[in-house]
Amino acid sequence: MRAPNESKATRPTKSSVGIFRNFYTPEDRKAGLPNRTLAIAAATGRFEAEAWRMRKDGSLFWANVVVDAIRDEFGKLVGFAKITRGITEKRNAQEALERAHEQLAQAQKMEALGQLTGGVAHDFNNLLMVVSGQAQSLLRRTTDQKNIRSLQAILTAASRGEALTRQLLTFSRRQTQNPRTVHFGQTVAAFHDVLASSARGKIDLRIDIPQDVWPVSIDIPEFELALVNLVVNARDAMPEGGSITVSAENVTLRGIETVDSLKGEFAALTINDTGAGIPPEVLPKIFEPFFTTKSPDKGTGLGLSQAYGFVQQSGGGIAVRSQVGQGTRVTLYLPRSHTAVTAVIPETTTQSYSEGQTILVVEDNPDVKTVATTLLEQLNYRTVAVDDAKSALDFLAAGKSVDMVFSDVMLPGDLDGLGLAKTIGKRYPQIPVLLTSGYAKALNGQHGMPILRKPYQISALAEAVRSTLEASGTKS
Repeated sequence: MRAPNESKATRPTKSSVGIFRNFYTPEDRKAGLPNRTLAIAAATGRFEAEAWRMRKDGSLFWANVVVDAIRDEFGKLVGFAKITRGITEKRNAQEALERAHEQLAQAQKMEALGQLTGGVAHDFNNLLMVVSGQAQSLLRRTTDQKNIRSLQAILTAASRGEALTRQLLTFSRRQTQNPRTVHFGQTVAAFHDVLASSARGKIDLRIDIPQDVWPVSIDIPEFELALVNLVVNARDAMPEGGSITVSAENVTLRGIETVDSLKGEFAALTINDTGAGIPPEVLPKIFEPFFTTKSPDKGTGLGLSQAYGFVQQSGGGIAVRSQVGQGTRVTLYLPRSHTAVTAVIPETTTQSYSEGQTILVVEDNPDVKTVATTLLEQLNYRTVAVDDAKSALDFLAAGKSVDMVFSDVMLPGDLDGLGLAKTIGKRYPQIPVLLTSGYAKALNGQHGMPILRKPYQISALAEAVRSTLEASGTKS
């Protein structure tokens, strides 16, 4: 027997055919492939193929095999010339290249979907802001119970729309992040009741997060939403009951464990279920927005999209392993944080009123501008409204008295809301700026500027304005 890169000419004797058969795996020999190879070579003059072959020690290698028929001057078959080349490394490199192409194509597809959904969500948030804002304004002015119930129904629908756009923005990585360094164990424990409620039914929910799992820097509401989405997905895959296990561990990735080729230290949070599993042909599509295999009344197809966007925007990655009939395992990889763990202070919901300060509103959408000024005036602020950053700077340059600027991030012209805030900070450092957006792509970095997410409730607006004014030393 020769090494896996050899050339040999043989006469078709029983002994030589037996040696030739030894190169084949037991499964191939049982299927009659050695004899078929020689028959093809004898009939056509040559046989060539790539397949697994076996060494003397039983180990396998990927080989390129060429078998030529040898005939004498009378055309009689007198033997075969066989060349076997070991090309395992070449095959592995080719497979790696194909995987890289597939991953690139998938990444480009997800990026294109992200840009599309981010733009749609931004426009939809402006519509929701108008509906929600006007309903809130009317609700404060009416005493008729029938009208109150109608307005509350409108606000409920707007709130559901806000939840949908929030998931779209998270998928497209356009959602504003407020990261805090936390421990998985403490965060999940504080959220346990919500998870248990989400996993209702005949589901055994288990939490197994060791205390020594590394801290991570995450936006807590987005993390909680992603975790609820994953638990609900797992629950829906087990209509007859089963178990969901939420666990975590420290891992050091080498770049081969995830499609994102992540490297370094990560805390891995895994949601494992015993459900129906995901078919292989469906698995590549599960993170696409609105893709779902559930019935129309079972969800929007945005749960996994939101989880995908959350980990991407957090600098991590997500991996899914599933087998039909045996369940699904979803793992979120989040980078280890070396900053100090921060205490989470509960948000207050008290609504405060102003003492008549003047706020310059910068908003190009006329309907949203009307809503913003109406809500601010109901909070006892005076308002002046302009359409763009240039008009705002011209107004300030004229020496008009303004206590705060309230600006949308996305503005027409050369200067957006972020640029406007920076310019005001340099020219008029005594005037604070509060930014708002439903599409905060301009604020992906750490700019240290307050931002109010659209669509907002009047209570959130009151708190944001009050905090901004107090931070600048202006009494609210």
